[in-house]
Amino acid sequence: MDSSTATKTIVDAMTKAIVEHRLHPGTKLAEQKLADHFGVSRTLIRQALFQLAQKRLIRMEPARGAFVATPSSDEARQVFSVRRMIEVEMTRHMVRHATPAQIKALKEHVAQEKAAVTRGDVAGRTDLLGDFHVRMAELMGNQVLAQMLSELISRCALITLMYQTTHAAEHSADEHADIIKAIVAKDEKLAVKLMDEHLRHVEESLTLDRKVPSNDIAMALA
Repeated sequence: MDSSTATKTIVDAMTKAIVEHRLHPGTKLAEQKLADHFGVSRTLIRQALFQLAQKRLIRMEPARGAFVATPSSDEARQVFSVRRMIEVEMTRHMVRHATPAQIKALKEHVAQEKAAVTRGDVAGRTDLLGDFHVRMAELMGNQVLAQMLSELISRCALITLMYQTTHAAEHSADEHADIIKAIVAKDEKLAVKLMDEHLRHVEESLTLDRKVPSNDIAMALA
């Protein structure tokens, strides 16, 4: 197994443990313990931790090490408030200017979302559901907007990964399909309403009353 494959295996295993509530927010991730568990060098563990930090699933603290990130419901609410302001106008623009090729690209994206939900790929579906909004901005040719949305979505990626149910994810993909239908129909009022409601539904679906997961690394990754 080459180093990039090994790193991906570690990242996937740890993402799954965090997503499935087997690793408690705030748990210290000791490099040596992880290296022993996965049977790899600490260098590979550091690479994996760096990737997890980029996804905001863990936080790196100078001189203290890596810790599982703690999802903030307050931050998530603020993020969704900002997203509604931005994405309502983005949707309005898409209704007025979307081309057949752009519509086709969005439909293909939703098909990928639904496939990820069906196969139970939690990390994959979370990425795809968030990327739908970024993809819309990219198709508009607005890279600044795409980057802004990507940053906003990543700020509540952990809370979405940890607390969005499969049913809510399925509903989210269906709502994306409905938004596309309204764009195709050039129904600006409906498309804007659907996008606003969709973002409110996603926010409301992030239930926080879950059982406390383990903070024992060996047990969590078993």
